[in-house]
Amino acid sequence: MKQLIRCVNCDAVFLKTPYDQWPEYEMGSRESVESVQSIEKDDFKDFLIHHRGHRLEELKIIEDSYVSEKPYYEPVKTSYFRATNGKDMFVIKKFRRRIGDPLTYELIMGDYSLKCISIEIQEEEIIKQLKTEWRLSPPPQNKINAFIKLLRHLSKTVDLRELERVREESPSPLVIYYKLDDVSLAYLMRNCRGIFKGNEYEEIEGFINRHKEEGVLLLKATYKIHISEKVHSQEEQVTPLPFIKRRILESK
Repeated sequence: MKQLIRCVNCDAVFLKTPYDQWPEYEMGSRESVESVQSIEKDDFKDFLIHHRGHRLEELKIIEDSYVSEKPYYEPVKTSYFRATNGKDMFVIKKFRRRIGDPLTYELIMGDYSLKCISIEIQEEEIIKQLKTEWRLSPPPQNKINAFIKLLRHLSKTVDLRELERVREESPSPLVIYYKLDDVSLAYLMRNCRGIFKGNEYEEIEGFINRHKEEGVLLLKATYKIHISEKVHSQEEQVTPLPFIKRRILESK
């Protein structure tokens, strides 16, 4: 069971887990099992001692609010999630600088948002797939180039708010894929008639229909995390509330 604890006086946060009391092990001078030493530890108790007399409160983590700057499997990265005390909303920054460091949690007054910084087509994948599936003689390179140019134009004119997000596997949490909307697809088909003739148009029409829902014709949007911080007012004096600390200790 995890509990996110905030020191109201310092705005320090601690994620309390069952692992806080797990011992650490160190190898002695002799490289043998007998020389391994067990070091008792209690991280949460240390946190309480450091913030003795301060007001503590439990924050509720907001589900599905987790975002990361790097893939989830990366051990060294910076991530963010939201938490609340029922009144105010906070952003919790979670990070480690080196792979051997413990995770650090930092409270930020404010909120975060995702800002789109680019919308791209999957150009290399489209060209490769088009050449693989083309059943006629290989399409002329100038027609492939014209098709790619048309898709690039669409990517610069679409409104992401009007597009449907696709649950496509992505190596990065900040890369999201979208389907082209019906208006954009109609525009694409209409202009392809001026590029591809006869059987070639049937080929490109089939290609578009096969990949418009999932695959290489999805638009790739890249986002960045934008943090909006609020100035924390220090005018209101924070008084200690020992009973809150006791309640948290008893739940350990």
